[in-house]
Amino acid sequence: MNQFEESVFKKYNKTIWTKFRRGIRDYKLISDGDKVAVCISGGKDSMIMAVCLKRLCMNREIPFSAEYIVMNPGYNAETMDKIRENAGKLDLPVKYFSTRIFESVKNEKKHPCFLCSRLRRGWLYKTAQELGCNKIALGHHFDDVIETTLMSMLYGSQMQTMLPRLKSENYEGVQLIRPLYLVRESDIISWAQDNGLEFTRCACSVTAKPDSHGSKRGEIKELLCRLRETNPAVDMNIFRSAHNVDLRRIMSYHIDDEYHSFLDDFE
Repeated sequence: MNQFEESVFKKYNKTIWTKFRRGIRDYKLISDGDKVAVCISGGKDSMIMAVCLKRLCMNREIPFSAEYIVMNPGYNAETMDKIRENAGKLDLPVKYFSTRIFESVKNEKKHPCFLCSRLRRGWLYKTAQELGCNKIALGHHFDDVIETTLMSMLYGSQMQTMLPRLKSENYEGVQLIRPLYLVRESDIISWAQDNGLEFTRCACSVTAKPDSHGSKRGEIKELLCRLRETNPAVDMNIFRSAHNVDLRRIMSYHIDDEYHSFLDDFE
C-alpha cells in the first residue's frame, strides 16, 4: 500500500473510507459476483473512488471484480499525461480508451455539454457491457447530490435528487452506482492537498472553461456557502429531505407517466 492509499484508510478513515463503505452497504451498491466498470475521468473524485473500490475488492468482504477505465474524449497530451501520472502514483491498473467525442460535439452551438454527456455516458455503458461488467461506478459525491436536489427545484421546477443506484434504460442488465454518495467534497479536497496531489479539472476542448465558473452549479455552490454561515446543518437537511418525503404534503407527483394529485383522495 502506498502513502496515498494509506492516508485514505488511516487519517481519512472516518471521513472517506467509512462513509464510502456505509454507502456501499446502505444502498446495496455492490453484490457478490458483480463486475464493476470504475470510470475515471482524471479528477479528484473518480480517482479517490477508484482507490476505495480497489481496496474493497482486495479485502474480499464482498467478492467482486473491477475494470478501471479512462475514456479519452479528446483531451490534450498534457491532460492525459497528468491522468497517467496520477494513476501510476495511486497504483491503479487502468485501461485507456480513445474516442472522438469532443470532435463530434464541437459544432454543437446550443447544448454542447449536454450532447457530450450523453455520448460519454453511452460509450461507458457500451464499453462496460463489452468488458463483461454489470455495473458502472461514477465519482459523484455528497455535495453533487445536494446541489442537484437544489438545482432541480430552483432551475428545473421539479423535486428530484441524484440517486445512488440506477438501472440503465437502454443497456439491459447494467446499473449505474455512485460509491461516494455519502462522502463530502471538502474531505476529498483535503486528502488531495495533504498528499500533494493535483488532478485534472474540466479539460474540455470545446467550452474551454472551468467546470463551475458561471454555471448554474457554481451558483448553487455559492448559495450553499452563504447558507452555511447561518445554518451549518443545511447540507444534511437538504440531503435528508429527499429521504423523508411525505406524499400527503405534496401537491402532485408522478411515477413515469402515472400522475397523482392531492385532490385524488381529498373528498
